[in-house]
Amino acid sequence: MIGFVIVSHSEPLAHAAVDLAMQMVHGAAPPVRVASGADGGFGTDAAAIADAVDALADSDGVVIITDLGSAVISSELALDLRTSTVPVRISDGPFVEGITAGMVRAATGGSLDDVAHEAAAALAAKQPQGSPASRGASNPGALTPVAPDGASTPDASVDALLRNPMGLHSRPAAMVVKAAGGFDADVAIADVTTGAGPASAASLIGLLTLGASEGDTVRITAIGAEAAAAVDAIRRLVDDGFGELAAAPA
Repeated sequence: MIGFVIVSHSEPLAHAAVDLAMQMVHGAAPPVRVASGADGGFGTDAAAIADAVDALADSDGVVIITDLGSAVISSELALDLRTSTVPVRISDGPFVEGITAGMVRAATGGSLDDVAHEAAAALAAKQPQGSPASRGASNPGALTPVAPDGASTPDASVDALLRNPMGLHSRPAAMVVKAAGGFDADVAIADVTTGAGPASAASLIGLLTLGASEGDTVRITAIGAEAAAAVDAIRRLVDDGFGELAAAPA
């Protein structure tokens, strides 16, 4: 699994961001090390970052996520100080969103390139719906059709109504990513009501950029050996309201 080194000028900030991201991870969480502060205060320490990377030497790769520009400089220096040879990417993605999106993707078995891309593209989820970024124009790969126009049709497809009050927000989107990652299939989701998507079900950010709300109809499609099972599993999550529906009155 891909590991993370979180580089922040503030240790409490780093731990708070990791705690938030952990709320979105379902199942085994990726390994994380925090390298923050300098001499007990604010700042970054290249040696501490190098030690954090070396502590993840047994992982499949390491993504470093930083808060401020000077943390990037410290991280680049750390790569010259480390003793391990584990492959490393320094992300240029946003701090909180990048940590969350990257960790969710890592938890589903994403490669180093997959995870680094997801973290780097995380800002797209904060763009106004309908903007070029939210449609994936500046975020190539986040919105990925399973069967583009002119290609073969999906092996399985179903429409489902979003019933939970907040629609496909962060927590349900993370549940979809986790569910999709458990099958040998490429899964995508489109918002039939608004025409947004399709978005790859492997991408938390891609799903969030759909902006799918309560009452929208989403189309779940998949290609692969377990396409039907994958579509059915995600449909059941949608029908269940992702566990967010109020209990029926007695």
